[in-house]
Amino acid sequence: MKHPLKAMIAGIFALVMLSFATKNTFQQPWTVPDAAKNKVNPLKGDAASIATGKTLYNQHCKSCHGVKGKGDGTKAAQLDTECGDFTKASFQAQTDGALFYKTFEGRKDMPSYKKKIADANDIWAVVNYMRTLK
Repeated sequence: MKHPLKAMIAGIFALVMLSFATKNTFQQPWTVPDAAKNKVNPLKGDAASIATGKTLYNQHCKSCHGVKGKGDGTKAAQLDTECGDFTKASFQAQTDGALFYKTFEGRKDMPSYKKKIADANDIWAVVNYMRTLK
């Protein structure tokens, strides 16, 4: 009976250690439904749209995602998950529809912006601005 007890103690120890793991160690991929992923941005990525997106980004996103989108905003360290780096190729490879979905719906530390930015075109403008953060 000593061996099962040791195994149980080792298992409990492992679970306790996992609770202290660094943020994002076990973060699940953020799955976006195909219908959302395939949505086309109705706005051109022109100067006016990007300016609107930048204003909204600075108001709602910068505190976590940082001035340049590197995930190093003033509130980022307080979060349980990493903010992500918008300048990375893997981020920029996502469709506009996927970025819109994630901003609109939110997940875990990332809040939903469906009420905070009620006009869908404004969220599309934020997507256009995020595209400039390379």
